[in-house]
This record gives sequence, C-alpha cells and structure tokens, in this order.
Amino acid sequence: MITHFFKKVLFLGLIGLVSGTSLLASSHREAPLIADDPLADNVDLYAFRNPNNKNSIVIVATYVPLQLPHGGPNYYNFGENIRYEIHVDNDASIEGDEIIYRFTFHQETEDPSTFFNIRLGKQNLRMRYDVEKSIDNGRSWLKILGDGPVPPNYIGDRSIESPVGLNTTYDRLMKRAIRRTHTGEKVFAGPVDDPFFVDLGGIFDLGDAPRQNDTPKDGIACMNTSAIVMEIPIPYLLKRSERQVRGIRRLRPDNILDPDYVIGVWASASRPAIRTLRPGGEEYSGDWVQVSRLGMPLTNEAVIPIGMKDYWNAITPYDELADTLLDKYFYNPELALYMDDDLFGGAVPAFGPLRIQRNSLQAFDFGNGNDGLFGLKGSDAVAGTALDDAIFGTLLLPGPGLPRSVDLWPAFHTGVPNFPPYQLATGKAGNPLAPGKPFVNNFLPNGGDMLRLNMAVPATRRNHPDFSSLGLIQAAVLGLTDPRYNTSADLEWIPNMDGFPNGRRLEDDVTRIELQAVSGAVLAAIGLWYDDYTAGDPNPVTQNLLNVLTYTTGVEANDKPFERRFPYLAQPWAGDGICSGQVVSPVTDNMIQPATTVIPRTEVPMQVRMANYPNPFTDNTTLRYQMEQDGAISIDVYNMQGQRLTQLVKGFQESGTYEVDWNAGAYPAGLYFARIMNERGEILQIQKLVKSK
Repeated sequence: MITHFFKKVLFLGLIGLVSGTSLLASSHREAPLIADDPLADNVDLYAFRNPNNKNSIVIVATYVPLQLPHGGPNYYNFGENIRYEIHVDNDASIEGDEIIYRFTFHQETEDPSTFFNIRLGKQNLRMRYDVEKSIDNGRSWLKILGDGPVPPNYIGDRSIESPVGLNTTYDRLMKRAIRRTHTGEKVFAGPVDDPFFVDLGGIFDLGDAPRQNDTPKDGIACMNTSAIVMEIPIPYLLKRSERQVRGIRRLRPDNILDPDYVIGVWASASRPAIRTLRPGGEEYSGDWVQVSRLGMPLTNEAVIPIGMKDYWNAITPYDELADTLLDKYFYNPELALYMDDDLFGGAVPAFGPLRIQRNSLQAFDFGNGNDGLFGLKGSDAVAGTALDDAIFGTLLLPGPGLPRSVDLWPAFHTGVPNFPPYQLATGKAGNPLAPGKPFVNNFLPNGGDMLRLNMAVPATRRNHPDFSSLGLIQAAVLGLTDPRYNTSADLEWIPNMDGFPNGRRLEDDVTRIELQAVSGAVLAAIGLWYDDYTAGDPNPVTQNLLNVLTYTTGVEANDKPFERRFPYLAQPWAGDGICSGQVVSPVTDNMIQPATTVIPRTEVPMQVRMANYPNPFTDNTTLRYQMEQDGAISIDVYNMQGQRLTQLVKGFQESGTYEVDWNAGAYPAGLYFARIMNERGEILQIQKLVKSK
C-alpha cells in the first residue's frame, strides 16, 4: 500500500514534470559552441557522502577540459566574467533550486615585467574568488567567502620549490588554499589531475572500446582540469523538516532510503550576453546567459545527438521534462542500436558482450522501436505499482514504441523510487512487478537530468573488501547473489549503494556502468532477465547476464590515486614532469586509499562546528552544531562583559547534527557569544551572535 507521503510526492512531482526539465553530462568538449569557450565548459560533476565524515556531502564540479600541464606561458585557469554555479534541488513541491553556490573569479598580476608566471616569490595571473550562496532560487544572495586563493598551476619544480620560485611544495599550496566559508562549508578551487578516466579515442572511434586491435588508452591521462570542491554539512542540503530529540532538534534519517534526504545536483556556467572586443582587451555586458551545464555523466556527449547539443547546454533541468523533443533519445537510445544483432550490433564488435533483452521472460522486447512493458498498461499486473497510471504510469509507460521509458528515462529524469517494480528481484518469486528487496530511493521528480543522491545511504569505505567502482551495478549483484544479502527481502545496507547512479563517487567507472545500463542491466536487476533465461529457472545468472557484468572498456581507474582527505582529488600534473599514466588495470584498494595508521579513538580531538541563523537576528536565533565524534559538551551564551547569560546544552551527545534555539528578547541589541566546551573544559569554538534592534 502506497503511503500518503509517497502519494503527495508523486502528485507534486507530476505537477513539476508538466512544467519543465533539462539534461546534464560529463562534458569534455561535448558541444560545438562550448568547445570554442573552454573556460566556461563544464567537464564533470560528482556528489557523494564523505567517506571520512558521515555528516557531510562532497560535491566536485570541474571545468576547462583537457588541460596540458605544460601549456604555458598562459596556463589554463578559471575565467573572469563567468558565473560558475552549483545548484541543489531538495524539494519536489517547489520548482527550481533550493540552494545555489556561485563562484566568481578575478585575476591579479603581481609582476608585469616578466613573461614567467612565477618568479622570485611572485605569482602572475594569480586567481582569487568569491563565493555567494542563495537559498531562494537566486532571488537573493549572501557572500560567504571573499578572496579565496587559487593555487598556481604546477608549472614545474623550479617554479614551485626552488628559492627563485615560491620556495614551497605543491602539497602545501593545495592545503593552504582550503577555506571555510562564513556559513561553515569547506571549499577548494584550483587545478587538479582530471579525475575522469575513459578511452576517449576508442569510444568515439565508432565504439571501439575495448579496442579490438590495440591496447586501451586513458584519453585523459596526464591532463589537468580546474575543480571547485565543496564539503557541505548534510543539514545544509536537507529538505526542511523538524525532528525533536529531548528538546533539541536532531536531524537524522528515518532509514537509509529516507526520501527527505534526496537531493538533485547540477552545475552550470554563464556569461554576459554581449562580448565587445577592443584593442588589447574585451568588455562584457548584458544579461547573464547559461552556456554550459552538467549533471549525469556522458548525457550530452553520448546520448544527445550533435544537432541538439548546443540547445541542451542552454536550458536548465526545469525546462527539460516539458520538452518531449529530448525524451526520444532516452526512450530509444542510439547506443542500443549497437547492442542489438537485429540492427547494428555486428558493426561494433567491441560491444559484443552487451545485448538488449529482446525476449525477456519470453514476453517483453526492449529493442529500439518495440513496446517494452507497454503491453501491460492498464492491466491488473501493474495495478498498485509505479507503472499504474494512478501513480506514475502516465510517465513511465507513455506509449507504444518507447521501450526504455521504464529504466533509462527515469534514471536520468526523475531518479528511482523505492517502490515496485524498482526493487531487486530478491524476494519477488519470479514476478518482476512484485515487491522485492528495497534497493535505492533517489526519486526527485522536479526537473530533468540531475545527479540525484540519497544522502541517508552510508558511504562504503574505500578500503572495504567489497568496494567496487561499478557502484549500484555491483550493489545489485551482491543483493541478488551474495548469501549475506539475498536470503531476505528486508531493507539493509549493501556495499556500494552509495555509488553511481546514486550520486557519483570519484572512483566510479561511469562509462562502463552507463553502457551496462543501456544494455539492460537495470531491467535484469528487477527481474526482467536476459533472453537466455527461462521463466521458472532458479538460477537467473545466465551467460548473457555474465557477459554484461564482466564487460569492460579496458580503462577502469584514474591515472593517479585519489587523496584520502579533502579535497580528495590528486595534485595536478607538473609541466616539467614525465607522465606514465596510461592506467588500464582495475581499481585496487591501495590506489584508492593507501593504508594509514589508525589513531585510537581516545586520542582523536573532539571536533564540533557551529553556526547560527539568522545572524544578525532580532529576538530569536537558531544555533546549528555538528558533532563529528560522540562526547560530552556544553554550550553557553555570554555577553560582552563575559557574564554567562544561559546554558543551552549540557551532556553527552552522539555524533550528528543538532539545532537549539536561543530567545534573546530579554537582552538589548549588541554582541553576544556562544561557547562550546568539552568535558575537560577546553574551548572548541566561539560563535559571535549579533542582536539587532
């Protein structure tokens, strides 16, 4: 029985779907117009739960593709006259973004007398940036960071480490560039090794991946990109709701698939409409126009055809769902043509292991132009499922000849609900439409192609024995075949449930995952098995399924190991270095998380972060604080004379995020201070509180 809440979300979602949507993608020079404006070109987008801090989300947006490390004397960097934005949607009942972070960059020249970028401790073409935040879909903005530093390009060891250069190390430069905003977010902006890995040459050579007559090559190895990285406390991104714990609001999910914890993330770049060239420079004027955007990887590169790519970049996710012109590329994806022997499968031998279900359960044909599950529309078989017209069927089964409306289209446009038939086949007793093992809920039907993430799903440790770069594909395999998880249909955490397409981790092999998805892996996961399976057979792991699961492009890992700590991306390649980064081997634990010495819990210093809103305030303000470890704390409020006015919190609390209110109506306008102390009397933080008249 569907819950009242789910009915409400679906109703509101349907209203939102009528009004609009958009598409987003991994984006290395993916469209004709933006290829001529690399500084404004979105490259990739990542959003994942922090593996080191369960209370925060990490978002990475990269720009400026395919940077050669030795590309001097004018090295790649962020651009001026560009608005780089990270957008977050968390409420299907409200059209538009609930949160937007805007980054704007400005350039300084310290020594105009030299052609060197770095010389004698001075850095020319130095970049700095401001960060603004909006929580009302861009109607108002609050500046939360000013003059954030961008590390210089890694020109070479003489420029960085020698006394005639900056006389430091690049590691120190990156660490010094990490900033904390006034509202508590951690931020980094600067050049990094491009974290994306793919055999670009093979993929775009008519699908020659893995290469049939050559060694696979990471086409982005040894190249850099410009990254904006944010670590954001989960409550900052959470759909507004209140939960009471002993008088203090504690923000925690009901379970690992709590729908209130679903967010949609997309990134964009905009320029002023008018560019005027003048001798020795240029001027910009006019309204701001979006020129690039990105959400799900590879959409604009490998799904949208050439003739629509510039149009796709210009619209937002809230313009897209009403624009059915783009839907057909998901209902009948071009890539599926090359995974079908009745069409062009034989022309792309590299895709030989990838084949679409043409006769699943000897009843359903998902080949391009066929009906998929549409023949069940309106029948008792789909009654009460998400395919029921009374629920979501008008969108998931819109008509005949649109076979992938039930899997690819929602994955890119709405996310997937924890509702039949979108549950694992475990527990379904052979009926793919029956309730099964709950698996994922990143359903947010308020816009088009976003990177959707359920923030309640725990992160899989990067050194976990079951960690896999195949993300949800591997989580489904474990849930269907591993005795630890397939003996019941109960909701439980399965390793890699936090992987793509439930968000996107740096390690996720999204090219491989998306090709497997186009080949029907999602349909198989819910019980619509491949053609060589016979209904009633207790073993659904057929040769066709194994072929899809073991398919590889030949490039399965980044050319550099990722860092274990913020900002997690690897240092950029040096312009004077020698690159040997053609990595083709699978990801290993050592590449992701080198072994480290574990500090005993008693030796880890307690960390608490606190902010208050509004600030300034009139009579009431709310203090939000995040406990990164369990422990006993006290929070007291003092006036300017050092007198304690009240104690708001005292006692032991588990790690997590809390809120507590302070009513200052009895006190005059002025400055006050909230102080957090641990049980040993050590001050952890002092927060300034400004009471206005």
